Parts: sequence; structure tokens; C-alpha cells
Amino acid sequence: MIYLLGGSGYVGQAYQALLRRRHLPFRNLRRAEIDYTNQAVLTELLCRAPPVFLINASGYTGKPNVDACELHKAECLFGNAVLPGFIAQACAAAGVPWGHVSSGCIYNGAQPDGSGFREDDPPNFTFRTNHCSFYSGSKGLGEEVLAGHPHVYLWRLRIPFNEVDHPRNYLSKLMRYDRLLEATNSISQLDEFAEATLACWEQRVPFGTYNVTNPGVVTTRQIVELIRRSGVCTKEFKFFASGEEFMRVAAKTPRSNCVLDSSKLAAAGIRLTEVHEAIARDLHRWRR
Repeated sequence: MIYLLGGSGYVGQAYQALLRRRHLPFRNLRRAEIDYTNQAVLTELLCRAPPVFLINASGYTGKPNVDACELHKAECLFGNAVLPGFIAQACAAAGVPWGHVSSGCIYNGAQPDGSGFREDDPPNFTFRTNHCSFYSGSKGLGEEVLAGHPHVYLWRLRIPFNEVDHPRNYLSKLMRYDRLLEATNSISQLDEFAEATLACWEQRVPFGTYNVTNPGVVTTRQIVELIRRSGVCTKEFKFFASGEEFMRVAAKTPRSNCVLDSSKLAAAGIRLTEVHEAIARDLHRWRR
């Protein structure tokens, strides 16, 4: 049996749907039943009834966006940095291999030649390196906490989307915002992300960090053009004149916009759909 933490969240629900679709036995650990944020409680459970694998999809992202993390720093720090450390120690005590949903938001920009950041490139959008958001800083600390643990996957997710209209879906957000920030990003199709990360365990690829993003990069304007072309939303999309105007008018904290290199995952035999193709496909089958 697989254990799932954070199953009620946006990413966690994708894992639940995948595990049910694959008819894989799993247990969604709900905090109302098992307080897995208590290290002693989690350790006792894992030692008494160890799963074959554990997926941690819990964390603090803030609602409606990362600006909320600036107002709830204690919760953000605990969920993204302290709790992963508790889980790592509990899994180590019980001999349970596991995977952790991390974030590519610990980077900003791209390499000097325009290529993406690789897994071994030092993050440049964390508390240690830059004026980052508290969310990105906490996710960076979470990766530091897990550094050196031998039997864990760190899966870096970036700006999830799929074909289902949802407040957390990047495509939905772009359709609902009054004005948009032009940026270049790597992003992750949510269901492909869940499938790829589970495949890491099923195919026994080496433990470690993986950028789990759809190959290629995409700009905000390219996505908007795909949205308009699909007919899902034909409104006139408006953009901020600059990043400075966006920060002055619409944001409380800086945003990560970055390009990640996902070739390590592909070299392990796990491939996702090219990003523009994935966006067009999901818009074609869009459902509300």
C-alpha cells in the first residue's frame, strides 16, 4: 500500500485520481484521523504499518496565491520546511522510501545562454541568494532539510495546469486575471506530473532531485494566443507594461519566472508532452 499525505490539496487530488485509475492500493492519511504533522505519531504509524512507498503532496502555498504566504509565515515555514524534515526522519526510522513534491520556484530567470536550470544548479531565488517570496524561500529551505537523505525523491513542480477549470489551474488563472505579466516559464501538466513522479518509484529510477516540467518553454503571450485560438476564452487579454508596474499595482512579493531543464527525467526514460502541445490539447478538451 502507498501512503499519501496532503491528498485533499490540488496536487494531492491528482495523485488520488491517478492511484484510483491505476487500481493501486493507497491510504490517504487525513490529519483528522492521523496527525502526520506530529513526528512521533507519524513514526509510530510507519513502523507499525509501513507502506511500500509514501508520497508527500502536503505543503503551504497560500490562497489565492503566494502573496498570502507573506501574511502566514509561520504556517508556510512549517508546512514547506519543518514538516518535510519530520517526514524524512519518520521514513528513515521505518525504512520507508518516499517522494516529496518540491517546487521549481526556487529559481528565477534562466542560464546566461538561455537554457534551463539543472537539478544540480544552486537555487538563485531563496532566502540565501535573493529578494524572494517567502514561499520560494521556504521551499528552498525544505530542499536543504532533505539534502543528504538517501531514499527520497524531490520532484520539482512548476505552475500546474490541466484541462479542468479550477482556481489553482494556471490556465484558469490567466483567463480570470484582469491584467497579466509577460514572462517566460517552464510549467507542469498536473496529471502528467503525477504519472511521471509515480513512474520514478515504479521504474526504480535513482533517488534524487528531478525537474518534472513539460519539455520546452512558454511565454504568457503564447499561452494567451493558444487560449484565444481554442475558443475557450476570447476576451481581450491585457498586460502590465512592465514587471515594475506589476509589483507596484498587483503583487505583494516578487514572483519566480524561470526555465528548468527536464532532461534528467527524460534520460531516466520518463517523458512528458511538449509544453505547447500539452496546453493546446488540454484547451481542446477543456471542461468547467
